[in-house]
Amino acid sequence: MLDQVFGFGQIIIADLILSGDNALIIGMVAASLAPELRKKAILYGMVIAAVLRIVFAVVATKLLGFPGLLFVGSLLLFWVCWRLYQEIRENLDAKAEQALEEAENPEAGYTGPPRRSMGSALISITIADVSMSLDNVLAVAAIADGDTNMLVFGLGLAIVLMAFAATMIMKLLTRYPWISWLGLIVLLYVASEMFYRGITDPATGMIAIIGGTT
Repeated sequence: MLDQVFGFGQIIIADLILSGDNALIIGMVAASLAPELRKKAILYGMVIAAVLRIVFAVVATKLLGFPGLLFVGSLLLFWVCWRLYQEIRENLDAKAEQALEEAENPEAGYTGPPRRSMGSALISITIADVSMSLDNVLAVAAIADGDTNMLVFGLGLAIVLMAFAATMIMKLLTRYPWISWLGLIVLLYVASEMFYRGITDPATGMIAIIGGTT
């Protein structure tokens, strides 16, 4: 029971601290819309981002069961940790907070007559989300470790949090940067554990693969 609670907490933390780039893109796209469309664009954009993560993460969870992919996934997750470290150093959450606040302010951003449809804005957001989903997918798939229920529940809760409190979350991460550093430590722990299992797992580890080919 405690393991599941710990796993849910890890997934939620990972999803929230890795959502800064999504929030930045969504805020920037929304700010380019007429003011009356922005709140819907932010809401729909956050939901699209979260749903894509669930779909990709469920697929990744299944793929990590194939021989050798756990090891490769651990290396990619270390890369995600490096990217997150750079984002923390560059204060990405503050930039995302500013972008969202600008989008939510009817007097900021683009204020002229509608020149872009909601559909075109959501297409732009979806394309950006697809290209930026790898970090979230790897992190939550590794934490879930094959437990699809944990994966869907954890990301489902993150959907609700990001869809309805994105600006507040970015403010929180900006004001208390230690939360992002804590999240980085969690991801480093997950990546290290994944790396160890990627080498030693009797079914899918590199030792088993190398041993089976000799």
